Amino acid sequence: MKFGCHISIAKGFERAAKRAYELGASSFQVFTKNPRSLRSKKLNLDDAQKGVSFCQEHGLTLVAHTPYITNLSTPKEDLHQLTIRSIQEDLKIATAYGAVGAVVHCGKHVGQGEAAGKKKMIETLNRILEDYQGSAKLLLENTAGQGSELGLTIEELVEIREATDRKEQIGFCFDTCHGFAAGIWSEESFEELVSKMERTGYLNDLVAIHFNDSKAEFRSRKDRHEKIGQGKIGSNALSRFLHSPAFEELPIILETPVQNESEYQEEIRYLRKLKEGRHS
Repeated sequence: MKFGCHISIAKGFERAAKRAYELGASSFQVFTKNPRSLRSKKLNLDDAQKGVSFCQEHGLTLVAHTPYITNLSTPKEDLHQLTIRSIQEDLKIATAYGAVGAVVHCGKHVGQGEAAGKKKMIETLNRILEDYQGSAKLLLENTAGQGSELGLTIEELVEIREATDRKEQIGFCFDTCHGFAAGIWSEESFEELVSKMERTGYLNDLVAIHFNDSKAEFRSRKDRHEKIGQGKIGSNALSRFLHSPAFEELPIILETPVQNESEYQEEIRYLRKLKEGRHS
């Protein structure tokens, strides 16, 4: 497994890659642009190439993340067009950085109903990918189910991917906190989750895992990340992912709350202890 964490890209991609390596990570995640904005970002190709070279030299796997504010199901035409252009740009940046994929949050139907929301989301995905030739996949992330969020269940995510025109360019990112909050897994139902991933074909297209504990209760529908072992999921339940052969080759990305990125160093060490079967 490739343990890692989210790293700021404020000082450039090469610096982010070096920072991840300093923290003992073998994978890391960066935002393609400001996470609260859809404004274009000028890509520094020299920095991108240097960062890719560093990642290749040190065996680092990169996962990119698109801005939080995108809504693949928005009924507003101006925002729809802006979202398409923004994510197309995110995919180009992710490819330039050598990322295995670019994570995108699923759509929100904002009162239009689930059927309309899914239809719009599929249409948006088709538009985003219609001329895309890059190497990074667009990764649909499961949601906690806040508000009118779509994409809570494994079955729904597979259904959406299967309905698109370019499904080979779409993969998945599973968030442990979101899944717990949505009520689709717990320690008791872990094997059932894995079986469902295998049965639906989801596992074949799973590219990354966001590894987070949860401040909120099971089936709370609240997206509240917590440090590993300090939340409602707990280390025992989360360690099931680390010991399952199904996820052995994947980047395991921490998005836990920290005041400083240096805190991730100890948390990555803790993941390695959990992997080895030690909790202290």
